[in-house]
Amino acid sequence: MGEVTLTDARRAQLDSIVDEFLHNSRSGRRLFAVDSLSAEQAERWADDLADRLRAKGQPAFRVSLGDAGEAALRADTIEPFRKGELAGAEDPDTVLVVDGRGVLDGSAHGLWHFRVWTLAGDELPHAGGDVIVDATDEDAPTRYFYDYCKLPPSAGDGH
Repeated sequence: MGEVTLTDARRAQLDSIVDEFLHNSRSGRRLFAVDSLSAEQAERWADDLADRLRAKGQPAFRVSLGDAGEAALRADTIEPFRKGELAGAEDPDTVLVVDGRGVLDGSAHGLWHFRVWTLAGDELPHAGGDVIVDATDEDAPTRYFYDYCKLPPSAGDGH
């Protein structure tokens, strides 16, 4: 992806998310997931979050999965990362920042220390996100709060 200049509003939102994550997960091998109905948007957010983690002195490693299924995610990414065998992510305090379709769905939801869902439009938010960001204006994103009691039971079970 080409380098994009962050607006102050976007940087502030990214830093707020990173600070919340680091408050709860200070060290060790940590897993951070980003998903959206827009694969491109999720990838941009994951890239920017990894950059902001590095700016705060955290080793961060990026993986973009596309539509990889949970079995492949576990075998090819999560397990090698946890063992310190994922090339480029050997530091014991690395944050693995992953984007991909469905990384918040089903039992994959429990793999992560932190989960971000970015709204791409007027869709319902994903019930599996720790943080939901309204990113319809990528230059001025806002944290989105939703009354989860109003979500239909199927919310978060796919896209």
